[in-house]
Amino acid sequence: MNRKVCVAPMMDCTDRHERFFLRLISKNVLLYTEMIVSEAIDRGDKKKLLSFNIKEKPVALQLGGSSPKLLANASKIGEEFGYDEINLNLGCPSKKVQKNKFGACLIKEPNLVADCLSEMQSKTKLPVTVKTRIGYDDVEDYESLFNFIKILKETGVKTFVIHSRKAMLGKFTPKQNLNIPPLKYEMVYKLKEDFKDLEIIINGGITSTDQIKNHLKKVDGVMIGRSVYHSPYLLAEIEKEIFKNEDVFSRQEIIQNLIPYVKNEIKNGTRLNQIMRHTIGLFHGQTGSAFWRRYLSENMCVRDADVKKIDHIMDKISFNQLNRTVG
Repeated sequence: MNRKVCVAPMMDCTDRHERFFLRLISKNVLLYTEMIVSEAIDRGDKKKLLSFNIKEKPVALQLGGSSPKLLANASKIGEEFGYDEINLNLGCPSKKVQKNKFGACLIKEPNLVADCLSEMQSKTKLPVTVKTRIGYDDVEDYESLFNFIKILKETGVKTFVIHSRKAMLGKFTPKQNLNIPPLKYEMVYKLKEDFKDLEIIINGGITSTDQIKNHLKKVDGVMIGRSVYHSPYLLAEIEKEIFKNEDVFSRQEIIQNLIPYVKNEIKNGTRLNQIMRHTIGLFHGQTGSAFWRRYLSENMCVRDADVKKIDHIMDKISFNQLNRTVG
């Protein structure tokens, strides 16, 4: 599995439509689902929760939960659905997540996490990985992080994605937790020095290919999140600069290649805005980007049943009109 560059799991962002769109831009990055709760997989509509387009691959399934049994069963089901990796979320700091005892609060219970990881690995042949933070609340010393990773390593897990901020549990909103706790990249670098046999992926505040290149001198991989969601064509630069792949689509070609997918999804009941909302930032920084955003906001919420109108909109999006306006 190539984890040199990954796109982070982001709630309300990295759904199957976003992943299909991003895969049109990048052939090589590893994509992640939103966090899906193991209990929801146990009780809910598995097909609705887990189905994805094979063209999204490679794609990792991120799970949330604290029940070894439910997480193990969800891992097995994820493998059956065709995912390439199972990842356990130990980083989400939201109050709702804490209330249900998963996410970042589990850093306090390394032995329970170890039990979960052992059970998960017993039910799947896929690689089981961990995404965690460097600490929580007042616990952010390197010794605590080292001991936490050491306990989890004993389960056989070999890949750790480390968000280089601590989680403030109950004090900050999820948005504040993404900005206020300071980034401490040196702690992640030190982990790699002390655990040379582990694959260490760094995450947090990474916004450019130059930053990615610098991190890759110290760790095995880089995970990027919001910067890609707000400016998805950054992945084209990553393809060229990091993966040395010059065979990338232009922005216009990406939209043209997306259109057949959109039309097929609409026939199956998907709303236009569920897909096109992910493309708003495609022309970020380009002449005419405001026109693109305005055009989408005015047109992507049309009624589902009005297929003829949708076809008309998609024909326009295929750049009979926009190609002259958006650079």
